[in-house]
Amino acid sequence: MKIALLSRNRRLYSSRRLIEAAEERGHEVKVIDVLRCYMNIASAKPSVHLEGDPLIGFDAVIPRIGASVTAYGTAVIRQFEMMGVYPLIESVALSRSRDKLRALQLLSRKGIGLPITGFANKPGDSKDLIKMVGGAPLVIKLLEGTQGIGVVLAETNKAAESVIEAFMGVHANILVQEFIKEAGGSDIRCLVVGGKVVAAMRRQAPEGEFRSNLHRGGSASLVKITPEERATAVSAAKILGLSVAGVDLLRSERGPLVMEVNSSPGLEGIESASGKNVAGIIIDYLEKNAKPGRTATRGKG
Repeated sequence: MKIALLSRNRRLYSSRRLIEAAEERGHEVKVIDVLRCYMNIASAKPSVHLEGDPLIGFDAVIPRIGASVTAYGTAVIRQFEMMGVYPLIESVALSRSRDKLRALQLLSRKGIGLPITGFANKPGDSKDLIKMVGGAPLVIKLLEGTQGIGVVLAETNKAAESVIEAFMGVHANILVQEFIKEAGGSDIRCLVVGGKVVAAMRRQAPEGEFRSNLHRGGSASLVKITPEERATAVSAAKILGLSVAGVDLLRSERGPLVMEVNSSPGLEGIESASGKNVAGIIIDYLEKNAKPGRTATRGKG
């Protein structure tokens, strides 16, 4: 196969591993900076170009799109879809997962366990919003935040009001969520590929921190997940239409709760903790499923 890897940095661990895994199986991989692409949206003959040349002859595209370039990245993926190139992550699914509010609403509708979450537009509603999620301590998240950035733990109702008003004062969109104390500053990352959990790890926040993200100094270790956790992770990925996803779960007294679903999950932590060749599993899935024109969103916008 000829594979387009949409990545702005081929030296990143996840990009390197996907390239290695594909080339070991005899595939050709071209790394493409998504922001350098431009598109010809012509009737019946859509195309993607890079540095003066059309990008043609690809069998599959693997998106590794950063959150800051989601809008342009999804447009490029959509263009490949219109050209009949098979996407590992479809444009609509990527858009769903990156919109945290939309993702939570879709998961909620299907009965997936979630932390109680509030969303509002006016500072005057902050008291009722805080009450709605069970009061402090509570978590306030920027909708556009990634890797634990823009996530604040408010220890008291007064502190929560101040943080909410500050965010709203600069017109930032935020979610207010209940704090799951029994999780103990840890979460479970389940890596789902093709409707199966292929690897899992437990991420633990460092002392004095509540965010377990590895980018925030958290540690990763092997974990045995329960059948309920496995089923929740698989269902969450399926609801959002993701063939590959990192589903982050919190262990609570009422069962597993989905904290977030990541459409471009990092591979370094999960491969190190689990000892599994996750990149190879992803390429195996691509080999079995990449067919010309096989895109569920083709022509549906």
